[in-house]
Amino acid sequence: MTATKGLEGIVATTSSISSIIDGVLTYRGFNIDDLAENATFEEVAYLLWYGKLPNQSELNELLGKLGEYAAIPAGVLDALKLYPKNTNSMAALRTAVSSLALYDEQANDMSHEANITKAIKIQAQIPTLIAAFARLREGKEPVAPKKGVSVAYNFLYMLNGQEPDQVAVKALDQALVLHADHELNASTFAARVTVATLSDIYSGITSAIGALKGPLHGGANEAVMVMLEEIGSIGNVEPYINEKLANKVKIMGFGHRVYKNGDPRAKHLQKMSRELGKMTGNMELYEMSVKIEELVTGQKGLKPNVDFYSASVYTTLGIPRDLFTPIFAISRASGWTAHILEQYENNRLIRPRAEYTGPVDQKVTPISER
Repeated sequence: MTATKGLEGIVATTSSISSIIDGVLTYRGFNIDDLAENATFEEVAYLLWYGKLPNQSELNELLGKLGEYAAIPAGVLDALKLYPKNTNSMAALRTAVSSLALYDEQANDMSHEANITKAIKIQAQIPTLIAAFARLREGKEPVAPKKGVSVAYNFLYMLNGQEPDQVAVKALDQALVLHADHELNASTFAARVTVATLSDIYSGITSAIGALKGPLHGGANEAVMVMLEEIGSIGNVEPYINEKLANKVKIMGFGHRVYKNGDPRAKHLQKMSRELGKMTGNMELYEMSVKIEELVTGQKGLKPNVDFYSASVYTTLGIPRDLFTPIFAISRASGWTAHILEQYENNRLIRPRAEYTGPVDQKVTPISER
Protein backbone atom coordinates (compact mmCIF):
# COMPACT_ATOMS: atom_id res chain seq x y z
CA MET A 1 0.00 0.00 0.00
CA THR A 2 1.24 3.49 -0.88
CA ALA A 3 -0.24 6.56 0.78
CA THR A 4 -1.54 9.56 -1.14
CA LYS A 5 -0.99 12.65 0.98
CA GLY A 6 -4.23 14.52 1.61
CA LEU A 7 -6.05 11.90 -0.50
CA GLU A 8 -5.34 14.17 -3.48
CA GLY A 9 -6.74 12.70 -6.67
CA ILE A 10 -8.37 9.79 -4.84
CA VAL A 11 -11.98 9.08 -5.84
CA ALA A 12 -13.58 8.08 -2.54
CA THR A 13 -17.25 7.76 -3.50
CA THR A 14 -19.87 8.38 -6.16
CA SER A 15 -22.30 11.29 -5.89
CA SER A 16 -25.02 12.91 -7.98
CA ILE A 17 -25.07 16.16 -5.98
CA SER A 18 -22.32 18.35 -7.44
CA SER A 19 -19.39 18.03 -9.80
CA ILE A 20 -16.21 19.83 -10.75
CA ILE A 21 -15.21 18.80 -14.27
CA ASP A 22 -12.63 20.75 -16.28
CA GLY A 23 -12.97 23.67 -13.86
CA VAL A 24 -16.76 23.85 -14.19
CA LEU A 25 -18.81 23.61 -10.99
CA THR A 26 -22.35 22.25 -11.25
CA TYR A 27 -25.09 21.40 -8.76
CA ARG A 28 -27.19 18.46 -9.99
CA GLY A 29 -26.00 19.30 -13.53
CA PHE A 30 -26.82 23.03 -13.33
CA ASN A 31 -23.86 25.33 -14.01
CA ILE A 32 -23.00 27.52 -11.02
CA ASP A 33 -23.07 30.61 -13.24
CA ASP A 34 -26.67 29.88 -14.23
CA LEU A 35 -27.72 29.25 -10.64
CA ALA A 36 -25.90 32.32 -9.26
CA GLU A 37 -27.68 34.60 -11.72
CA ASN A 38 -31.11 32.98 -11.87
CA ALA A 39 -31.89 31.04 -8.68
CA THR A 40 -32.37 31.91 -5.03
CA PHE A 41 -30.64 30.07 -2.21
CA GLU A 42 -33.89 28.34 -1.22
CA GLU A 43 -34.31 27.04 -4.78
CA VAL A 44 -30.74 25.74 -4.68
CA ALA A 45 -31.26 24.06 -1.30
CA TYR A 46 -34.37 22.34 -2.68
CA LEU A 47 -32.35 21.26 -5.72
CA LEU A 48 -29.63 19.74 -3.55
CA TRP A 49 -32.11 17.89 -1.32
CA TYR A 50 -34.67 16.72 -3.86
CA GLY A 51 -32.67 16.54 -7.09
CA LYS A 52 -34.73 19.10 -9.01
CA LEU A 53 -35.58 22.78 -8.95
CA PRO A 54 -38.90 23.48 -7.20
CA ASN A 55 -42.04 24.85 -8.80
CA GLN A 56 -43.69 27.81 -7.06
CA SER A 57 -45.87 25.64 -4.83
CA GLU A 58 -42.91 23.52 -3.72
CA LEU A 59 -40.80 26.60 -3.07
CA ASN A 60 -43.59 28.19 -1.02
CA GLU A 61 -43.87 25.01 1.05
CA LEU A 62 -40.12 24.99 1.71
CA LEU A 63 -40.13 28.67 2.68
CA GLY A 64 -42.99 27.92 5.06
CA LYS A 65 -41.07 25.09 6.72
CA LEU A 66 -37.89 27.16 7.00
CA GLY A 67 -39.89 29.87 8.74
CA GLU A 68 -41.65 27.38 10.99
CA TYR A 69 -38.41 25.75 12.13
CA ALA A 70 -36.20 28.85 12.39
CA ALA A 71 -36.77 29.52 16.10
CA ILE A 72 -34.29 27.68 18.32
CA PRO A 73 -35.23 25.78 21.51
CA ALA A 74 -35.26 27.85 24.69
CA GLY A 75 -32.72 25.52 26.27
CA VAL A 76 -30.25 26.11 23.44
CA LEU A 77 -30.75 29.88 23.70
CA ASP A 78 -30.21 29.75 27.47
CA ALA A 79 -26.97 27.83 26.94
CA LEU A 80 -25.78 30.39 24.36
CA LYS A 81 -26.14 33.08 27.03
CA LEU A 82 -23.63 31.20 29.19
CA TYR A 83 -20.90 31.02 26.55
CA PRO A 84 -17.86 33.21 27.33
CA LYS A 85 -18.05 36.49 25.40
CA ASN A 86 -14.70 35.78 23.73
CA THR A 87 -15.75 32.31 22.50
CA ASN A 88 -14.65 31.55 18.95
CA SER A 89 -17.74 31.92 16.77
CA MET A 90 -17.24 28.59 15.01
CA ALA A 91 -16.68 26.82 18.32
CA ALA A 92 -19.93 28.36 19.55
CA LEU A 93 -21.76 27.20 16.42
CA ARG A 94 -20.28 23.70 16.66
CA THR A 95 -21.44 23.35 20.27
CA ALA A 96 -24.87 24.86 19.65
CA VAL A 97 -25.63 22.68 16.63
CA SER A 98 -24.66 19.59 18.61
CA SER A 99 -27.05 20.64 21.37
CA LEU A 100 -29.97 20.99 18.93
CA ALA A 101 -30.13 17.20 18.85
CA LEU A 102 -31.04 17.15 22.54
CA TYR A 103 -34.32 18.95 21.80
CA ASP A 104 -35.31 17.10 18.63
CA GLU A 105 -37.59 14.11 19.25
CA GLN A 106 -36.64 12.80 15.80
CA ALA A 107 -32.89 13.04 16.42
CA ASN A 108 -32.40 9.26 16.31
CA ASP A 109 -35.14 8.48 13.79
CA MET A 110 -33.18 7.26 10.77
CA SER A 111 -36.09 7.19 8.30
CA HIS A 112 -35.67 9.28 5.15
CA GLU A 113 -38.72 11.37 6.03
CA ALA A 114 -37.33 12.23 9.45
CA ASN A 115 -33.88 13.00 8.05
CA ILE A 116 -35.18 15.37 5.37
CA THR A 117 -37.17 17.17 8.06
CA LYS A 118 -34.04 17.44 10.20
CA ALA A 119 -32.09 18.75 7.21
CA ILE A 120 -34.61 21.58 6.80
CA LYS A 121 -34.58 22.26 10.55
CA ILE A 122 -30.79 22.49 10.63
CA GLN A 123 -30.80 24.80 7.62
CA ALA A 124 -33.39 27.02 9.29
CA GLN A 125 -31.79 27.11 12.73
CA ILE A 126 -28.10 27.69 11.93
CA PRO A 127 -28.69 31.35 10.89
CA THR A 128 -30.70 31.91 14.09
CA LEU A 129 -27.92 30.44 16.23
CA ILE A 130 -25.26 32.63 14.63
CA ALA A 131 -27.28 35.84 14.86
CA ALA A 132 -28.26 35.14 18.47
CA PHE A 133 -24.66 34.43 19.49
CA ALA A 134 -23.45 37.60 17.74
CA ARG A 135 -25.99 39.77 19.57
CA LEU A 136 -25.60 38.13 22.98
CA ARG A 137 -21.85 38.72 23.07
CA GLU A 138 -22.54 42.41 22.46
CA GLY A 139 -24.99 42.54 25.36
CA LYS A 140 -28.02 42.68 23.07
CA GLU A 141 -31.14 40.54 23.14
CA PRO A 142 -31.56 38.05 20.29
CA VAL A 143 -34.06 38.97 17.59
CA ALA A 144 -36.69 36.32 16.80
CA PRO A 145 -36.77 35.11 13.20
CA LYS A 146 -39.49 36.19 10.80
CA LYS A 147 -41.69 33.86 8.80
CA GLY A 148 -42.22 34.12 5.06
CA VAL A 149 -38.84 35.67 4.24
CA SER A 150 -35.66 34.28 2.73
CA VAL A 151 -32.73 32.85 4.68
CA ALA A 152 -30.57 35.81 3.65
CA TYR A 153 -33.20 38.35 4.70
CA ASN A 154 -33.84 36.61 8.01
CA PHE A 155 -30.17 36.39 8.92
CA LEU A 156 -29.48 40.08 8.27
CA TYR A 157 -32.69 41.01 10.11
CA MET A 158 -31.83 38.89 13.15
CA LEU A 159 -28.21 40.07 13.16
CA ASN A 160 -28.92 43.81 12.99
CA GLY A 161 -32.42 44.04 14.44
CA GLN A 162 -33.78 46.02 11.49
CA GLU A 163 -35.17 45.45 8.03
CA PRO A 164 -32.23 44.83 5.65
CA ASP A 165 -31.63 46.66 2.40
CA GLN A 166 -32.76 44.64 -0.62
CA VAL A 167 -29.37 45.06 -2.30
CA ALA A 168 -27.72 43.56 0.77
CA VAL A 169 -30.22 40.69 0.82
CA LYS A 170 -29.57 39.95 -2.84
CA ALA A 171 -25.81 40.03 -2.33
CA LEU A 172 -25.92 37.66 0.64
CA ASP A 173 -28.39 35.36 -1.13
CA GLN A 174 -26.04 35.05 -4.12
CA ALA A 175 -23.10 34.37 -1.81
CA LEU A 176 -25.11 31.57 -0.19
CA VAL A 177 -25.82 30.06 -3.62
CA LEU A 178 -22.13 30.11 -4.51
CA HIS A 179 -21.08 28.37 -1.27
CA ALA A 180 -23.88 25.79 -1.08
CA ASP A 181 -21.91 22.75 -2.19
CA HIS A 182 -18.48 21.86 -3.54
CA GLU A 183 -18.21 18.16 -4.24
CA LEU A 184 -16.17 16.16 -1.67
CA ASN A 185 -14.49 19.01 0.20
CA ALA A 186 -13.00 18.48 3.68
CA SER A 187 -16.10 19.34 5.71
CA THR A 188 -18.44 17.36 3.47
CA PHE A 189 -16.12 14.37 3.63
CA ALA A 190 -16.01 14.69 7.43
CA ALA A 191 -19.81 14.68 7.55
CA ARG A 192 -20.05 11.60 5.33
CA VAL A 193 -17.41 9.73 7.35
CA THR A 194 -19.36 10.42 10.54
CA VAL A 195 -22.79 9.36 9.27
CA ALA A 196 -21.34 6.35 7.46
CA THR A 197 -21.16 4.79 10.94
CA LEU A 198 -24.97 5.34 10.99
CA SER A 199 -24.59 8.13 13.49
CA ASP A 200 -27.29 10.83 13.39
CA ILE A 201 -27.44 13.86 11.11
CA TYR A 202 -26.62 16.29 13.93
CA SER A 203 -23.37 14.41 14.57
CA GLY A 204 -22.55 14.67 10.88
CA ILE A 205 -23.15 18.42 10.78
CA THR A 206 -21.14 18.92 13.98
CA SER A 207 -18.21 17.09 12.37
CA ALA A 208 -18.55 19.23 9.26
CA ILE A 209 -18.50 22.45 11.27
CA GLY A 210 -15.37 21.27 13.07
CA ALA A 211 -13.65 20.75 9.70
CA LEU A 212 -14.90 24.05 8.27
CA LYS A 213 -13.46 25.91 11.27
CA GLY A 214 -9.88 25.45 10.08
CA PRO A 215 -8.06 28.27 8.23
CA LEU A 216 -7.27 25.99 5.29
CA HIS A 217 -11.01 25.52 4.68
CA GLY A 218 -13.71 27.97 5.74
CA GLY A 219 -11.42 30.17 7.81
CA ALA A 220 -9.57 31.39 4.73
CA ASN A 221 -12.02 34.27 4.14
CA GLU A 222 -11.27 35.61 7.63
CA ALA A 223 -7.55 35.44 6.87
CA VAL A 224 -8.12 37.49 3.70
CA MET A 225 -9.81 40.21 5.74
CA VAL A 226 -6.97 40.19 8.27
CA MET A 227 -4.59 40.79 5.36
CA LEU A 228 -6.69 43.67 4.01
CA GLU A 229 -6.78 45.24 7.47
CA GLU A 230 -3.00 44.90 7.81
CA ILE A 231 -2.46 46.56 4.42
CA GLY A 232 -4.75 49.42 5.36
CA SER A 233 -4.84 51.39 2.09
CA ILE A 234 -4.31 50.87 -1.60
CA GLY A 235 -0.96 52.64 -1.46
CA ASN A 236 0.40 49.92 0.80
CA VAL A 237 -0.74 46.99 -1.34
CA GLU A 238 2.27 46.68 -3.63
CA PRO A 239 5.07 46.80 -1.01
CA TYR A 240 3.10 44.48 1.32
CA ILE A 241 2.37 41.83 -1.32
CA ASN A 242 5.86 42.03 -2.86
CA GLU A 243 7.44 41.47 0.55
CA LYS A 244 5.20 38.48 1.26
CA LEU A 245 5.91 36.93 -2.13
CA ALA A 246 9.66 37.52 -1.79
CA ASN A 247 9.59 35.71 1.57
CA LYS A 248 7.46 32.89 0.11
CA VAL A 249 4.56 33.65 2.46
CA LYS A 250 1.22 32.16 1.35
CA ILE A 251 -1.29 34.79 0.23
CA MET A 252 -4.67 33.64 1.52
CA GLY A 253 -7.56 33.50 -0.93
CA PHE A 254 -5.50 32.38 -3.92
CA GLY A 255 -5.15 29.02 -5.60
CA HIS A 256 -7.24 25.89 -5.22
CA ARG A 257 -6.37 22.20 -5.24
CA VAL A 258 -9.22 21.40 -7.64
CA TYR A 259 -9.28 24.48 -9.90
CA LYS A 260 -6.16 24.97 -12.00
CA ASN A 261 -7.58 27.76 -14.19
CA GLY A 262 -9.42 29.77 -11.55
CA ASP A 263 -12.38 29.30 -9.24
CA PRO A 264 -15.61 29.89 -11.26
CA ARG A 265 -17.32 31.36 -8.17
CA ALA A 266 -14.78 34.14 -7.68
CA LYS A 267 -15.98 36.32 -10.57
CA HIS A 268 -19.48 36.56 -9.09
CA LEU A 269 -18.11 37.68 -5.72
CA GLN A 270 -15.81 40.18 -7.40
CA LYS A 271 -18.80 41.71 -9.20
CA MET A 272 -20.76 41.72 -5.95
CA SER A 273 -17.88 43.43 -4.12
CA ARG A 274 -17.76 46.15 -6.77
CA GLU A 275 -21.52 46.74 -6.70
CA LEU A 276 -21.65 46.90 -2.89
CA GLY A 277 -18.72 49.31 -2.88
CA LYS A 278 -20.55 51.60 -5.27
CA MET A 279 -23.74 51.33 -3.21
CA THR A 280 -21.98 52.34 0.00
CA GLY A 281 -19.69 54.90 -1.64
CA ASN A 282 -16.61 53.11 -0.35
CA MET A 283 -14.62 51.36 -3.06
CA GLU A 284 -11.37 50.98 -1.13
CA LEU A 285 -11.69 47.32 -0.14
CA TYR A 286 -12.67 46.38 -3.68
CA GLU A 287 -9.84 48.39 -5.25
CA MET A 288 -7.32 46.94 -2.80
CA SER A 289 -8.52 43.44 -3.64
CA VAL A 290 -8.23 44.04 -7.38
CA LYS A 291 -4.67 45.34 -6.93
CA ILE A 292 -3.72 42.29 -4.84
CA GLU A 293 -5.16 40.02 -7.52
CA GLU A 294 -3.14 41.76 -10.23
CA LEU A 295 0.10 41.32 -8.28
CA VAL A 296 -0.40 37.72 -7.14
CA THR A 297 -1.76 36.48 -10.46
CA GLY A 298 0.88 38.40 -12.37
CA GLN A 299 3.83 37.15 -10.33
CA LYS A 300 2.70 33.69 -9.23
CA GLY A 301 0.06 32.73 -11.77
CA LEU A 302 -2.39 32.04 -8.94
CA LYS A 303 -6.00 33.15 -9.32
CA PRO A 304 -8.43 34.12 -6.54
CA ASN A 305 -10.69 31.50 -5.05
CA VAL A 306 -14.17 31.88 -3.52
CA ASP A 307 -12.74 33.17 -0.24
CA PHE A 308 -10.88 36.17 -1.66
CA TYR A 309 -13.66 38.54 -2.67
CA SER A 310 -16.13 37.17 -0.13
CA ALA A 311 -14.08 38.97 2.55
CA SER A 312 -14.76 42.41 1.08
CA VAL A 313 -18.39 41.49 0.34
CA TYR A 314 -19.18 40.52 3.93
CA THR A 315 -17.28 43.47 5.39
CA THR A 316 -19.14 45.91 3.16
CA LEU A 317 -22.38 44.30 4.37
CA GLY A 318 -21.31 45.26 7.91
CA ILE A 319 -20.75 41.69 9.05
CA PRO A 320 -18.02 41.17 11.70
CA ARG A 321 -14.97 39.31 10.43
CA ASP A 322 -15.33 36.34 12.76
CA LEU A 323 -18.81 35.65 11.37
CA PHE A 324 -17.53 35.07 7.82
CA THR A 325 -16.96 31.35 8.36
CA PRO A 326 -20.27 30.83 10.22
CA ILE A 327 -22.00 32.41 7.20
CA PHE A 328 -20.17 29.87 5.05
CA ALA A 329 -21.78 27.23 7.31
CA ILE A 330 -25.26 28.71 6.73
CA SER A 331 -24.84 28.06 3.04
CA ARG A 332 -22.90 24.80 3.15
CA ALA A 333 -25.45 23.24 5.53
CA SER A 334 -27.58 22.66 2.44
CA GLY A 335 -24.81 20.70 0.75
CA TRP A 336 -23.74 18.88 3.92
CA THR A 337 -27.26 17.65 4.58
CA ALA A 338 -27.72 16.63 0.93
CA HIS A 339 -24.55 14.54 1.10
CA ILE A 340 -25.62 13.02 4.42
CA LEU A 341 -28.95 12.00 2.91
CA GLU A 342 -27.12 10.49 -0.06
CA GLN A 343 -24.72 8.63 2.23
CA TYR A 344 -27.61 7.10 4.16
CA GLU A 345 -29.30 5.95 0.95
CA ASN A 346 -26.34 3.83 -0.20
CA ASN A 347 -24.20 3.51 2.89
CA ARG A 348 -20.91 1.75 3.39
CA LEU A 349 -18.64 2.38 6.34
CA ILE A 350 -15.77 4.67 5.28
CA ARG A 351 -12.65 2.99 6.60
CA PRO A 352 -9.45 3.62 4.58
CA ARG A 353 -6.06 2.14 5.38
CA ALA A 354 -2.78 3.84 6.30
CA GLU A 355 0.71 3.18 4.97
CA TYR A 356 2.78 2.25 8.03
CA THR A 357 6.13 4.09 8.29
CA GLY A 358 7.12 3.31 11.90
CA PRO A 359 9.74 0.93 13.31
CA VAL A 360 9.41 -2.86 12.90
CA ASP A 361 10.51 -6.02 14.71
CA GLN A 362 10.74 -4.36 18.12
CA LYS A 363 10.91 -6.46 21.29
CA VAL A 364 9.67 -5.61 24.78
CA THR A 365 12.46 -5.40 27.35
CA PRO A 366 11.76 -5.56 31.10
CA ILE A 367 10.94 -2.18 32.59
CA SER A 368 14.03 -2.36 34.82
CA GLU A 369 16.26 -2.47 31.73
CA ARG A 370 14.74 0.43 29.81
